Amino acid sequence: MIFRRRTPAGFGERARVFLWPRRSFGRSGLYVKKRILRLSATPHSVGAGVAAGVFASFLPFMGLHFLLAAAIAYIIRGNMLASALGTAVGNPLTFPFIWGASYELGRFFLYGRHPGDIEPLHLGKALWNLEFSQLWTPLLKPMTAGGLPLGLLAALIFYAVTRWGIGTFQEQRRNRMMVRKVTGNARMPHEAGS
Repeated sequence: MIFRRRTPAGFGERARVFLWPRRSFGRSGLYVKKRILRLSATPHSVGAGVAAGVFASFLPFMGLHFLLAAAIAYIIRGNMLASALGTAVGNPLTFPFIWGASYELGRFFLYGRHPGDIEPLHLGKALWNLEFSQLWTPLLKPMTAGGLPLGLLAALIFYAVTRWGIGTFQEQRRNRMMVRKVTGNARMPHEAGS
Protein backbone atom coordinates (compact mmCIF):
# COMPACT_ATOMS: atom_id res chain seq x y z
CA MET A 1 0.00 0.00 0.00
CA ILE A 2 1.38 3.40 -0.96
CA PHE A 3 0.39 5.50 2.07
CA ARG A 4 0.93 2.92 4.81
CA ARG A 5 3.13 3.75 7.78
CA ARG A 6 6.58 2.18 7.94
CA THR A 7 6.07 1.22 11.56
CA PRO A 8 2.50 0.48 12.62
CA ALA A 9 1.07 2.75 15.30
CA GLY A 10 0.96 1.25 18.74
CA PHE A 11 -2.02 1.19 21.07
CA GLY A 12 -0.97 4.38 22.85
CA GLU A 13 -0.66 6.33 19.59
CA ARG A 14 -4.02 5.05 18.32
CA ALA A 15 -5.69 5.99 21.62
CA ARG A 16 -4.14 9.48 21.53
CA VAL A 17 -5.30 10.09 17.95
CA PHE A 18 -8.79 8.84 18.87
CA LEU A 19 -9.03 11.38 21.72
CA TRP A 20 -7.11 14.22 20.08
CA PRO A 21 -6.88 14.35 16.25
CA ARG A 22 -3.42 14.44 14.69
CA ARG A 23 -4.00 17.76 12.88
CA SER A 24 -6.63 19.57 14.99
CA PHE A 25 -10.31 19.63 15.82
CA GLY A 26 -10.79 22.49 13.35
CA ARG A 27 -9.37 20.46 10.50
CA SER A 28 -11.51 17.46 11.48
CA GLY A 29 -14.58 19.70 11.59
CA LEU A 30 -13.71 21.09 8.16
CA TYR A 31 -13.46 17.53 6.83
CA VAL A 32 -16.95 16.70 8.16
CA LYS A 33 -18.32 19.93 6.67
CA LYS A 34 -16.82 19.21 3.23
CA ARG A 35 -18.02 15.61 3.37
CA ILE A 36 -21.58 16.74 4.08
CA LEU A 37 -21.50 19.38 1.32
CA ARG A 38 -20.39 16.84 -1.26
CA LEU A 39 -23.15 14.32 -0.59
CA SER A 40 -25.16 13.72 -3.73
CA ALA A 41 -28.67 14.01 -2.30
CA THR A 42 -31.38 16.63 -2.04
CA PRO A 43 -30.92 19.47 0.44
CA HIS A 44 -33.89 18.15 2.46
CA SER A 45 -32.45 14.65 2.62
CA VAL A 46 -29.04 15.83 3.81
CA GLY A 47 -30.54 18.35 6.24
CA ALA A 48 -32.91 15.74 7.66
CA GLY A 49 -30.06 13.26 8.05
CA VAL A 50 -27.86 15.75 9.89
CA ALA A 51 -30.81 16.75 12.08
CA ALA A 52 -31.45 13.09 12.94
CA GLY A 53 -27.81 12.67 14.00
CA VAL A 54 -27.87 15.85 16.08
CA PHE A 55 -31.11 14.80 17.78
CA ALA A 56 -29.72 11.34 18.60
CA SER A 57 -26.62 12.95 20.15
CA PHE A 58 -28.78 14.64 22.79
CA LEU A 59 -30.14 11.32 24.07
CA PRO A 60 -28.20 9.61 26.89
CA PHE A 61 -28.00 6.21 25.20
CA MET A 62 -24.27 5.97 24.50
CA GLY A 63 -23.34 3.40 21.90
CA LEU A 64 -26.73 3.63 20.21
CA HIS A 65 -26.42 7.08 18.66
CA PHE A 66 -25.62 5.77 15.16
CA LEU A 67 -28.51 3.30 15.26
CA LEU A 68 -30.96 5.88 16.62
CA ALA A 69 -29.83 8.44 14.04
CA ALA A 70 -30.18 5.94 11.21
CA ALA A 71 -33.67 4.90 12.37
CA ILE A 72 -34.82 8.52 12.68
CA ALA A 73 -33.28 9.39 9.30
CA TYR A 74 -35.10 6.46 7.72
CA ILE A 75 -38.42 7.60 9.19
CA ILE A 76 -38.06 11.22 8.04
CA ARG A 77 -36.42 10.26 4.72
CA GLY A 78 -33.04 11.63 5.58
CA ASN A 79 -29.65 10.62 4.24
CA MET A 80 -28.10 7.80 6.30
CA LEU A 81 -24.51 8.97 5.85
CA ALA A 82 -25.52 12.50 6.84
CA SER A 83 -27.16 11.11 9.98
CA ALA A 84 -23.91 9.37 10.94
CA LEU A 85 -21.97 12.58 10.32
CA GLY A 86 -24.55 14.55 12.33
CA THR A 87 -23.76 12.50 15.43
CA ALA A 88 -20.37 14.23 15.47
CA VAL A 89 -22.12 17.04 17.36
CA GLY A 90 -21.92 14.73 20.35
CA ASN A 91 -18.23 14.44 21.11
CA PRO A 92 -15.99 14.54 24.20
CA LEU A 93 -15.93 18.36 24.10
CA THR A 94 -19.71 18.85 23.88
CA PHE A 95 -21.05 15.91 25.89
CA PRO A 96 -20.47 17.51 29.31
CA PHE A 97 -22.57 20.52 28.26
CA ILE A 98 -25.24 18.43 26.54
CA TRP A 99 -25.56 16.04 29.45
CA GLY A 100 -25.56 18.76 32.10
CA ALA A 101 -28.20 20.83 30.31
CA SER A 102 -30.41 17.84 29.51
CA TYR A 103 -30.15 16.50 33.08
CA GLU A 104 -31.06 19.81 34.69
CA LEU A 105 -33.89 20.51 32.25
CA GLY A 106 -35.22 16.98 32.69
CA ARG A 107 -35.14 17.26 36.48
CA PHE A 108 -37.07 20.51 36.21
CA PHE A 109 -39.66 18.93 33.88
CA LEU A 110 -40.09 15.82 36.01
CA TYR A 111 -39.79 17.12 39.55
CA GLY A 112 -40.43 20.85 39.35
CA ARG A 113 -38.40 23.67 40.82
CA HIS A 114 -37.57 21.89 44.09
CA PRO A 115 -37.00 18.20 43.45
CA GLY A 116 -37.65 17.35 47.10
CA ASP A 117 -36.36 14.13 48.50
CA ILE A 118 -34.57 12.59 45.56
CA GLU A 119 -32.23 9.92 46.73
CA PRO A 120 -28.61 10.71 45.83
CA LEU A 121 -27.20 8.68 42.95
CA HIS A 122 -24.30 6.37 43.68
CA LEU A 123 -23.10 6.22 40.09
CA GLY A 124 -20.03 4.09 40.75
CA LYS A 125 -22.05 1.42 42.56
CA ALA A 126 -24.76 1.37 39.88
CA LEU A 127 -22.19 1.09 37.09
CA TRP A 128 -20.24 -1.58 38.95
CA ASN A 129 -23.34 -3.73 39.33
CA LEU A 130 -24.65 -2.66 35.90
CA GLU A 131 -28.18 -2.31 37.17
CA PHE A 132 -30.26 -0.42 34.59
CA SER A 133 -33.13 0.04 37.06
CA GLN A 134 -30.85 1.92 39.45
CA LEU A 135 -29.64 4.21 36.64
CA TRP A 136 -33.00 4.86 34.95
CA THR A 137 -34.93 6.88 37.55
CA PRO A 138 -32.22 9.13 38.98
CA LEU A 139 -30.11 9.66 35.85
CA LEU A 140 -31.34 8.37 32.48
CA LYS A 141 -34.99 9.36 32.88
CA PRO A 142 -34.24 13.06 33.55
CA MET A 143 -31.56 13.13 30.83
CA THR A 144 -34.02 11.66 28.33
CA ALA A 145 -36.81 14.07 29.37
CA GLY A 146 -34.46 17.04 29.01
CA GLY A 147 -32.63 15.72 25.95
CA LEU A 148 -35.80 15.38 23.86
CA PRO A 149 -36.70 19.11 23.68
CA LEU A 150 -33.06 20.25 23.57
CA GLY A 151 -32.29 17.74 20.83
CA LEU A 152 -35.36 18.77 18.86
CA LEU A 153 -34.38 22.45 19.07
CA ALA A 154 -30.79 21.73 18.03
CA ALA A 155 -31.99 19.42 15.23
CA LEU A 156 -34.28 22.12 13.82
CA ILE A 157 -31.45 24.65 13.85
CA PHE A 158 -29.03 22.24 12.18
CA TYR A 159 -31.68 21.22 9.64
CA ALA A 160 -32.29 24.83 8.58
CA VAL A 161 -28.59 25.70 8.35
CA THR A 162 -27.66 22.47 6.55
CA ARG A 163 -30.54 22.65 4.08
CA TRP A 164 -29.68 26.26 3.22
CA GLY A 165 -25.95 25.46 2.92
CA ILE A 166 -26.47 22.39 0.75
CA GLY A 167 -28.95 24.22 -1.49
CA THR A 168 -26.56 27.15 -1.95
CA PHE A 169 -23.58 24.86 -2.58
CA GLN A 170 -25.46 22.76 -5.14
CA GLU A 171 -26.76 25.87 -6.94
CA GLN A 172 -23.24 27.33 -7.18
CA ARG A 173 -21.95 23.99 -8.43
CA ARG A 174 -24.64 23.81 -11.12
CA ASN A 175 -23.78 27.36 -12.22
CA ARG A 176 -20.05 26.51 -12.45
CA MET A 177 -20.85 23.41 -14.49
CA MET A 178 -23.08 25.43 -16.82
CA VAL A 179 -20.35 28.02 -17.36
CA ARG A 180 -17.83 25.28 -18.08
CA LYS A 181 -20.20 23.66 -20.54
CA VAL A 182 -20.90 26.96 -22.34
CA THR A 183 -17.29 28.13 -22.48
CA GLY A 184 -15.88 24.68 -23.18
CA ASN A 185 -13.13 25.19 -20.60
CA ALA A 186 -12.22 22.46 -18.18
CA ARG A 187 -11.33 25.13 -15.63
CA MET A 188 -12.89 28.43 -14.75
CA PRO A 189 -10.98 31.60 -15.76
CA HIS A 190 -10.22 32.49 -12.12
CA GLU A 191 -8.96 28.90 -11.52
CA ALA A 192 -6.48 28.99 -14.42
CA GLY A 193 -3.83 30.87 -12.44
CA SER A 194 -3.90 28.54 -9.45
